[in-house]
Amino acid sequence: MLEIKNLTKSFGDLKALDDVTLTLGPGLFGLLGPNGAGKSTLMRTLATLQQPTSGTIHFNGENIAEKPDTVRSVLGYLPQDFGVYPRMSALQLLDHIAILKGITDKGERKDQVESLLQMVNLWTHRTASVATYSGGMRQRFGVAQALLGDPQLIIVDEPTAGLDPLERQRFLDILSRAGDEKIIILSTHIIEDVRDLCNDMGVMGDGKLIIRGAPEDLVKEIEGHVWTMSISSDEEVERLRNVMPVLSTRRLRGSTVVSVLSETMPGDEWSSRPTLLEDAYFAHLNGLMSEKVEACEI
Repeated sequence: MLEIKNLTKSFGDLKALDDVTLTLGPGLFGLLGPNGAGKSTLMRTLATLQQPTSGTIHFNGENIAEKPDTVRSVLGYLPQDFGVYPRMSALQLLDHIAILKGITDKGERKDQVESLLQMVNLWTHRTASVATYSGGMRQRFGVAQALLGDPQLIIVDEPTAGLDPLERQRFLDILSRAGDEKIIILSTHIIEDVRDLCNDMGVMGDGKLIIRGAPEDLVKEIEGHVWTMSISSDEEVERLRNVMPVLSTRRLRGSTVVSVLSETMPGDEWSSRPTLLEDAYFAHLNGLMSEKVEACEI
């Protein structure tokens, strides 16, 4: 069990984490939020790479600030960026990391290293220096090192960045299989990863945990209240932002498709569409849940 209570982390006048409270058991927890929301700061704090300014983190009843080894010994961590030794092959470096993780039995270490390199599709490149890997290959190596030692707490920060669709799906399948018995925190910008993988999720913004819930429950909150219209004028889009809760805008074949949140159809030119997890994400992130309007002609 991972218990986070009133966690705050400040860097000078900047409050990167602001009174975050969260309790997690085994399973996959998706953490969504824009750049600067505090996701990576939370990940680094949970991984004991930095101390919180205030608040506590307990893992299986132990305060990890006081006893960091209680979580480090069972932690698998994949940060956004990680360094490698320039002249070591993937096989050598993964073996070295396994030793650092306390896997002292040579046979066990060999079996784990080889199995993980095959799992992340790097076996044919096992003798190449990791420093020569492409961004996607290095990310796959990072996945392998995070899974070394059968960790009970896995923290992955933007794990599918740089992966092609096939490798992304391979990694998500690996996480899904591991999620039944382990606490896995998946921090990402990719809403589809959370939708496909997680039964529980949270949205962060400005260092705060804005909302937590099952993805399907967050979608149900606004189901039937999302309306779209294609608008050709940028000025009209901006005017609309001032009078309605706009969820999102996107360019499509020369026009802007605007999605808004409204209890009823805003006008004859609007049409409904299936509600997406992305809609629920934007609704909570932008504070629109209390701003749904009954009708607004444009």
